[in-house]
Amino acid sequence: MIQPPRCPRSGGRPPRITPAGEDEKPKPRTGQADKWAINLTAATQYYQREDHLHVPRKHVETITMATVSGADGRNQKQQEQQEQREQREVRLGAWVSNQRSRATTLTPERIEQLSAIGMRWA
Repeated sequence: MIQPPRCPRSGGRPPRITPAGEDEKPKPRTGQADKWAINLTAATQYYQREDHLHVPRKHVETITMATVSGADGRNQKQQEQQEQREQREVRLGAWVSNQRSRATTLTPERIEQLSAIGMRWA
């Protein structure tokens, strides 16, 4: 049987492991559909402000998103009180450029969404 390594600082006892606190836990991962929605929101915001989608490749768009924490069995009013605002920076220029170059592989729904906000494909 293999024994765990001994820690010289604790007198030979293995170190104690404690669970991570709420502030130490990583944020949940963002799925592909969520990333698409975030980027589309940023593109819509840019289009509404600039009236075009000729976004410089290095442009970063800042968007404000509502995030809900503690979505457990609470009632609607309590959940609304838990809602927070989070600012996100989206590398919009790179994203728009990538969508143009991948136009042949995008789904018709995504092409329609981008065309609706003024995307020029050429």
